[in-house]
Amino acid sequence: MTTQSLTRTALQLTVPALSLLLSACATVSASDKQVTSSVTTEAAAPADTDAAALARWWERFDDPVLNELITTALAESPDIRTAASRIAESRAVRGTTKAGLFPTLSAGVSGSGSRTRDRVSNTTSTSESYGASLDASWEIDLFGQQRKTLAAADADLALTREDYHAAQVSLAAEVASTYITLRSTEANLALTRDTVATREQTLQLTQWRVQAGEDDALATRQATSSLEQARASIPSLELTVTQTRNQLALLCGRTPGSLNALLASTGQLPTIPADLADNIAADTLRQRPDVRSAEYAAQAAAARTSAAKRDRLPSLKLSGSIGVQALKAGNLPDPETILASVLGSLTAPIFDAGAIRNNIAAKAEQEKQALLAYESSVLTALSETSDALAAVVANSDRLAPLQKAADAARESERLANLQYRSGETDLLTLLDAQRTHLSVQQQLVSANADELTAHVQLYKALGGGWSPETADATASL
Repeated sequence: MTTQSLTRTALQLTVPALSLLLSACATVSASDKQVTSSVTTEAAAPADTDAAALARWWERFDDPVLNELITTALAESPDIRTAASRIAESRAVRGTTKAGLFPTLSAGVSGSGSRTRDRVSNTTSTSESYGASLDASWEIDLFGQQRKTLAAADADLALTREDYHAAQVSLAAEVASTYITLRSTEANLALTRDTVATREQTLQLTQWRVQAGEDDALATRQATSSLEQARASIPSLELTVTQTRNQLALLCGRTPGSLNALLASTGQLPTIPADLADNIAADTLRQRPDVRSAEYAAQAAAARTSAAKRDRLPSLKLSGSIGVQALKAGNLPDPETILASVLGSLTAPIFDAGAIRNNIAAKAEQEKQALLAYESSVLTALSETSDALAAVVANSDRLAPLQKAADAARESERLANLQYRSGETDLLTLLDAQRTHLSVQQQLVSANADELTAHVQLYKALGGGWSPETADATASL
């Protein structure tokens, strides 16, 4: 992508993003109102960068190893499985809350017996009694308090689903960034090894020139020092490679070293995507799982505030029971006695020393905090997207000059080597050219890695890795 197209993207993002921010800052005037949609799409750019386009964004890097790593991580990471378990937990909590809307029914069976001995008449009498009952109770949701509590549980369930998607987004981005670090370190290791081989040749050439009387011992020492400096950097690079491979194994839920065969299949940096997000619709930011999670948290808090306010209203409870009694257990189907009762009670709070009022105030403050957290999540989304776009532009601008510098440094080293062999220049000039060439090549590798990482961060900032299809899949968790 060119710098001009990225600049255009940033401009297209500005107006709808402002609408998003203003909507996010809006206060819910009544707890009965749901937190409304936070994105205005009137000024949106063409929606060619939607959720479906962002899903599986890593495939745009054209690296089969990266694809396999992220697929494995999303399937086997303990963090992802933990997030999925939280969805199941939240669904069970919601089920418990929903059950409160319905009557409860319970059954019981009882039996008793007695034995009496009259010493005067020397007689013994026994008696038995058996009973069975069916009891029901129901708190009628007169003013919708239980429905509000259920609405809060619904929002909590949706929130855990978004947290699951957020974990997916973060994990995919972390795997991609770690993989880029691995490949850039491997590239630097290969450059250093090539440099060692080149400097070994330079040292051998210097030794020949000293033997021929064309140079002195100082040149040998200088060539040796340059060679050993290059060699000294190899162990630290190898250590970084090992540690980064282990980090990838950890992210994928595997043991250290278990991915080495896969990671050894190629040592190339992934390809920089050429068609990244040329248009960003306003609704793209709203699809970020963390923004949606904060929105659902605000909805849950608003519902709980509304439910707390209804504590001041009367409550109606109904209870009933039907039972049978018989002198023998076998007679329960045809009992001697049938008992039935129905009870209704309407209660309202009169004095509670301010408990309800303070609970409402606490819930209202929690709702306020949730709205502020929502506003913060929107600001974070805008900031991260802006930073990621700027990073893509800046790193893209670095690549072309560094490539020219690397080409010039390579040619400079070649010419210095030829001139040193012919005696037209001294060893210091050659060594300086070699160091410059290595430095510029390392900068070029770093710039490519930074550019790739900036793309990863932009996809992450846009909520990449999440899609409606993913949401449907997790709905059954």
